[in-house]
Amino acid sequence: MRGGSKSFFAASLLLPPRVRAPATALYAYCRLADDAIDLGDDADAAMGDLQSRLDGVYAGRPGAQAADRALAQVVHRHGLPRALLDALLEGFLWDAQGRRYETLAEVQAYGARVAGTVGAMMALVMGARSADALARACEMGVAMQLTNIARDVGEDARNGRLYLPRAWLREAGLDPDAWLATPCFAPAIAAVTQRLLTAADELYRRGEAGIAELPRDCRAAIMAARLVYAEIGHQLAREGFDAIGRRTVVPGRRKLALIARASGAALLAPRRAQATAPPLPAVQFLVDAAARDELPARNFYQRTLRVLDLFERVELRQRSALARGRGA
Repeated sequence: MRGGSKSFFAASLLLPPRVRAPATALYAYCRLADDAIDLGDDADAAMGDLQSRLDGVYAGRPGAQAADRALAQVVHRHGLPRALLDALLEGFLWDAQGRRYETLAEVQAYGARVAGTVGAMMALVMGARSADALARACEMGVAMQLTNIARDVGEDARNGRLYLPRAWLREAGLDPDAWLATPCFAPAIAAVTQRLLTAADELYRRGEAGIAELPRDCRAAIMAARLVYAEIGHQLAREGFDAIGRRTVVPGRRKLALIARASGAALLAPRRAQATAPPLPAVQFLVDAAARDELPARNFYQRTLRVLDLFERVELRQRSALARGRGA
C-alpha cells in the first residue's frame, strides 16, 4: 500500500488496527489480481486461475499464496459476499479486453467494478452493513475512480486505452479513435476532463453524506481519503486540466493539512439527507449483493476464525476497561 498508493496509505494510518490490517490485505489482493490479469500473457487464463483460487478462499481452503490466505481471513471474519470479488475481477478483465465506454453511465459501471466493490468491502470490514452506508461507500469508490481516469488520461492514451466517455469527446468536436492514435492536449480534452471531475465531485458529496453511517473510529480515515483524493482533481484544475504531459500530484504538505482537517470534521459529521438517497444505478447490484449474507455454512476453518475473532474482541474490551480503570 505504501508503494502503490501514497494517498490511500496516508489515510489508512487513521484507521483503527481492527480495520487497518484487513484493509491492507484487501489492497494487496486487488493489486496482485489486477497485475495478474492486466500484465500477464493470457488475461482469460489469469481470470480462470483467480476464480479458482476464490473457490478455495470461500470453501475455507485457500492456496499457499499469502494474499489468498490473508483474503480468506477477511472474507470469513467479515462476511464478504463472493459477488463483490467476482465483480472486481470482471472490471480488471474489462481493462485487458480493451472495453470501450460510450457514456458516463458505462464509465460508472466500470468504476463500480474496480472501485465501488472496494468501497463496499471496506464498509463491511468496518461493520457498516446498512443499504445506505453501502451505497455511499460504493459511490465514494466510483468518485475516486473517475478522479483516477481524469488524472491518467495521457498515460492511458499512450497505452492505447481511453476511459473518457466517447460521446463526450464527439460532443467536444474530437474523434475518439483519431485522438487516441495521436493523443495531445487540447481545450476540448480539458473540457471533457473538467466535466468528468464535476461528475466525480457530485459523487464525493454523496459519499461524504454517508460518513456518519460509519463507526466513529473509522470516520476520520474515510474523510481523509475523500478529501485527499478529491484534491487530485482540484490540483488538476489548477493545472488547466492538462493530464497529457504530466501526472498530477498533491503536495505532501497539502495532504497533511487535509488529513488534519479530516480528523476533526469526521468526528462531527452530521447525517445528511443525501445519506438516504437511492444508490447510483451503476452500484445497485453491489449494494444488493453486500446487503445479503451469501456465505455458506461455516466449516471448521471458518468457525475457528470466528472464535479467534471473538477472543480478540473480548481482549480489546478488557484492555480498554483496564486502561479506563487506571485513568480513574
